Amino acid sequence: MSVIQDTLQTVMKKALALAPDSWIPGGNPDPLIRHQHGLIGAPISRIDGPQKVRGAATFATEFVLDNMVYAALAFSTIARGRIATLETDAAEKAPGVVLVMTYRNAPKMKPAPVFMSAPKAAGGDDLPVMQDDSIHWNGHPIAVVLAETQEQADHAVSLIRATYEELPGTTSLAAAKAKGVKPGNFGGQPLQTVIGDAEAALAAAPHKVDAVYTTPRHNHNAIELHGATLMWQGDDLIVHDASQLVAHEAFTLAQVFGLDEKQVHVTSPYVGGGFGAKGLWDHQILAAAAARLAQRPVRIMLSREGVYRVVGGRTLTEQRVAIGAQADGRFDALIHTGTVVSGEHNNMPEPFILATRGAYAAANMHLDVEVATMDMLANTFMRAPGEAVGTFGLECAVDELADRLGIDPVELRIRNEPEKDPTTGLLFSSRNIVEAYRAGAERFGWSKRAAQPGQQRDGEWLVGMGCATGTYPYYRMPGGAARIVLAKDGHVTVSIAAHEMGMGTATAQSQVIAERLGLTMDQVTFAYGDSDLPGVVLAGGSQQTASIGASVTAAHRALVAELLKLAGNDSPLAGLKPDEVGGLNAGLCKLDEPDLYESYASILARAQRDAVTVEAEAPPPLELMHWSMHSHSALFCEVRVNAVTGETRVSRFLGSFDCGRILNAKTAASQFRGGIIMGIGLALTEETLFDERTGRIMNPSLAEYHVPVHLDVPEIDILWTDIPDPHAPMGARGVGEIGITGVGAAVANAIYNATGKRIRDLPITLDKLMG
Repeated sequence: MSVIQDTLQTVMKKALALAPDSWIPGGNPDPLIRHQHGLIGAPISRIDGPQKVRGAATFATEFVLDNMVYAALAFSTIARGRIATLETDAAEKAPGVVLVMTYRNAPKMKPAPVFMSAPKAAGGDDLPVMQDDSIHWNGHPIAVVLAETQEQADHAVSLIRATYEELPGTTSLAAAKAKGVKPGNFGGQPLQTVIGDAEAALAAAPHKVDAVYTTPRHNHNAIELHGATLMWQGDDLIVHDASQLVAHEAFTLAQVFGLDEKQVHVTSPYVGGGFGAKGLWDHQILAAAAARLAQRPVRIMLSREGVYRVVGGRTLTEQRVAIGAQADGRFDALIHTGTVVSGEHNNMPEPFILATRGAYAAANMHLDVEVATMDMLANTFMRAPGEAVGTFGLECAVDELADRLGIDPVELRIRNEPEKDPTTGLLFSSRNIVEAYRAGAERFGWSKRAAQPGQQRDGEWLVGMGCATGTYPYYRMPGGAARIVLAKDGHVTVSIAAHEMGMGTATAQSQVIAERLGLTMDQVTFAYGDSDLPGVVLAGGSQQTASIGASVTAAHRALVAELLKLAGNDSPLAGLKPDEVGGLNAGLCKLDEPDLYESYASILARAQRDAVTVEAEAPPPLELMHWSMHSHSALFCEVRVNAVTGETRVSRFLGSFDCGRILNAKTAASQFRGGIIMGIGLALTEETLFDERTGRIMNPSLAEYHVPVHLDVPEIDILWTDIPDPHAPMGARGVGEIGITGVGAAVANAIYNATGKRIRDLPITLDKLMG
């Protein structure tokens, strides 16, 4: 599976090497787009909903294996150094303990290979796991206990005692910056863009803003804790995991344990939230190693604190945003630069300039991310990595400029709409953000906003409105193959190693498949979440839907070709080519003459076949080379800030989205709302407290790391353009991460409109408002 070791950049280079006439910029007509049956876009409830509400959906740590033991981890309490003494006798003698594994008795394991910008299948570092006595972050696992019950394992871990030879660690941003910074890169691409002379243009501009915006560390807090149930069958490893990349995990585990990839089988039928964190981390590798030593199946589930100790999150950022403009608001200069932090053995900087690259027209740009190195847990992907926090700085600066110019913030954004991608020069595949802004502003009642801050009041409450733009790039990873099995009774099973983390993937894909083949939903089975299935799709970067769609499209074309071959000369479809037919009423018909029709059952019966099976691979995503492709949003927020206490409440929120065709109105709206709720947390409550003396996370619990709860979340209104992107599979772009992008700025801008106070440091807590 060489694609796992390719960066997206390498894949694109391979795509460009193809003959230029192998792809038509106008896009290839798709029978699905030309012949609809009403399922696409319908608000269909998730097909896995009944299993979940009945408790019949089996999550990773709910598998029960014979003779299973339970795992618990012990963590280091220093940031850098080595273990001097490690006393495990008391733990080994504790009731129910089967094994205590440390670096002394752990099996030999190879370091995990690098995937994209982070190793260990999109999570972690390049360090070997428990192979020596070295410590690289505060929370580094130092021991694994296996016991007959979870309670026994947890108790035994508490009996382990360690001392350390501590080395000087870099655990503060100031110290890290003093050591020097290095250029950032993301996915193998440098995080730097220079067009013209932005500093000179800024100095010459008659109107300008120039400010620093900061965002803190963030940690993942999915409802489902990270966990896995696994076992060895001889030299074969079976893993039931909470994963958003089963194929990549199987490949990586095979490399770690020196196995053939076919010897590792990973399943992940249900995932209770991922957001970028459900990759492969130390806990799965340690559990597999301990299971091999004990020769017993193992269940490991991290505690909430354990998630903070070994699963990475989002790094802090310091961002300078400067904009120079003419009196009419047109941008002359756009500068977005700053610093993030990363671990010595991790390459996952927060790429906060990504959204800025395509957001606004400016003749001169300077965009740059620099990385300072600390001794800390590895960073990883977190919903809209880069865009979620980068748009806070960018969109607050645009709002500040609008205020200084006396121009309505929506109008200023529209005036600076680019005609083509400002950094690449490519045309946009589809960009309807202006329509989204107009529709959103009207529905939200933006015209009622007071231009001067602090003008609207309701008793003790100051009321204000703010807006922001969100943009998230369209990615499509090479998804490998999909398999279609069409039975003579008209039931179809489509199989691909994709993922369902609650966002409705299985439901939306079943809708697409049913419409494409002319079937009803109950005639479709979508099989996913298993590394034994075809394909190498991962759920991340809001690209899974497009990647699956491209693979299924390729397999469907192969299926139609095979069916036409089986139909033969006696069929009404005789002589037709695959692109001339589409699915209708459990059969095939000529697209422009639907009376030329034959059912699947009839075709298979004549061919004396019980079923037909095809498997096909999607071509490289060449659309990314010819178009600038993004999802967009126009966000509107109303807040109420208590003039006495500083308490802030988001009272209304509206998101107006331009994401191409919406495949399922219900699940898409849920994704948009979920992203907005996460963005409200980013704006007002979420912050990982990091002790710069010791490098230890101080609030590793939901009691102290505050995410939004029901009373924090207002009514959230959602609308979208639903204009298909002609250059994307199914006409759809991603919806998973655009929801959070820009929300922090919309809230901050509304707070300014309510109070007249610019808060440039997240989260916006009452002490900052009262100070």
